[in-house]
Amino acid sequence: MIISEDLLFAYGAEYEMYESNEIIFHEGSLPRFYFQIVTGTVELNNYHEDGKEFTQNILSNGQSLGESLLFNDRPYPMSAVAKTSCSVLKLSKNDFLSLLSQNPKTSFDLFKCLSDRLYYKYLMLFNVSSNDPLFKIKSLMNYLKDYNIHNEPYSFQLPLTRQQMANLTGLRIETVIRYVKKLENEKVLKIENGKIFY
Repeated sequence: MIISEDLLFAYGAEYEMYESNEIIFHEGSLPRFYFQIVTGTVELNNYHEDGKEFTQNILSNGQSLGESLLFNDRPYPMSAVAKTSCSVLKLSKNDFLSLLSQNPKTSFDLFKCLSDRLYYKYLMLFNVSSNDPLFKIKSLMNYLKDYNIHNEPYSFQLPLTRQQMANLTGLRIETVIRYVKKLENEKVLKIENGKIFY
């Protein structure tokens, strides 16, 4: 958890439940709340004019979403969609800013989280600029495994579907499937029951 549930409740947070595919916030709407996922998976995304989805990030238990946008008066540049049933803690913007001003350690923890997210954005921006699908897939897997305690081969189960990998890298799903199989043949990763272990 970025911010403890007890501290969020002390400042007025409440649970919100979202069903799979329910919108938490829309692209273009103004940020009014701090959201922290208790359970479930949320996808931040946009859609191109041709209807193709672009996934910005996939977040799960303990992570927050859209918090950086509470520090300016600009609309959300993406939508947040529950990908599974989700329980989310929701705190008004004013109460969230009060919480941060009165709790310096929590502010520091949030800044660390924002720094990690910015690092991810820089990495993925460079990743997307590459024409090499293998580089894109390995960069994504390396980034995700970097937060894993164990670094041995096959010790990390990739928490993404092939479609999510395609959405995050800008590749077609067929390309992801082909290159994941290639990486398995090269013993870079292992596939068990459809799950990728890296």
